[in-house]
Amino acid sequence: MTLKVGDKIPSSTLTTMTADGPGPVNTDEYFAGRKIVVFSVPGAFTPTCSAKHLPGFVENAEAFKAKGIDEVACFAVNDVFVMHAWGKASGAEGKVTMLADGSGTFTKAIGLEMDASAFGMGMRSKRFAMIVEDGTVTELNVEDPGAFQVSSAEHILSQL
Repeated sequence: MTLKVGDKIPSSTLTTMTADGPGPVNTDEYFAGRKIVVFSVPGAFTPTCSAKHLPGFVENAEAFKAKGIDEVACFAVNDVFVMHAWGKASGAEGKVTMLADGSGTFTKAIGLEMDASAFGMGMRSKRFAMIVEDGTVTELNVEDPGAFQVSSAEHILSQL
């Protein structure tokens, strides 16, 4: 089943880097009572993801807060160490929360996985962005393969 507007975010566990090392992020707790913008990329340090997708959200972090967003989060089917390093290298610290879905469990649960084996990447997440209010998806923008338009920070800002 593919996630759609009006659906609740499924219970799952993502991982983020804390001061004490990798730490679990329970999706039920994370999304409860908050308005969060979540975007997903096929892979950390990949060209479009690093040159356009993540930078747009980093640059617009204050604009999201001004529109009532409690947090902006990026996730990918990468391990927590890669996501942390990518966040540091991209200036995301304090602006965008980097979440790892190392085994793709959450990605599969929301039905937005893609097979990138032809590119040597295995199973990954499709490129998308969504607005989640108190655990319910209120906007969901999934890109066509190879595209980068509806999941951009600017497009999501226009939906708020």
